[in-house]
Amino acid sequence: MAIVTLKIHGKLTPPLKKSRLQAAAQACANAAECWSAPENPWQEVIIHLVHDAISAEVNDAILGHEGPTDVITQRYEPFPGEPLGLIGELYVNLDEAKRISEKLKTTTFEEEVVLYIAHGCDHLTDADDATPEERRAMRRRDLRWMHAALRAL
Repeated sequence: MAIVTLKIHGKLTPPLKKSRLQAAAQACANAAECWSAPENPWQEVIIHLVHDAISAEVNDAILGHEGPTDVITQRYEPFPGEPLGLIGELYVNLDEAKRISEKLKTTTFEEEVVLYIAHGCDHLTDADDATPEERRAMRRRDLRWMHAALRAL
């Protein structure tokens, strides 16, 4: 089971609670790890909760894309001599989650944040959403993991 660390950059916007997000993030990472490679456990997943400005900086630095986005995923392989297992970072944009939850009204703010965490964990499994079929498959997994994580709270 991966160690999941939640890092908050700036202010955590109410009604979000760190303890609930930590538990949901751990559940999403556990689901993704079991789905992807039970024989090769994950070491650590660091989840950065950021706002638009940091999201835009990271999006440019890692992906070369302009502007903020919902979630950015970065995967690292262990250094030689370290135990095998995935090390990953997610940059989850709280501002985007707030905007989308208020605009679409299909998810609460908390659900949208957990959905982004699930989606980032899905990308850590090497899942891609480049084609319509891949997007549909990821969306089904992301929603299943989000709902399971929220039910477990």
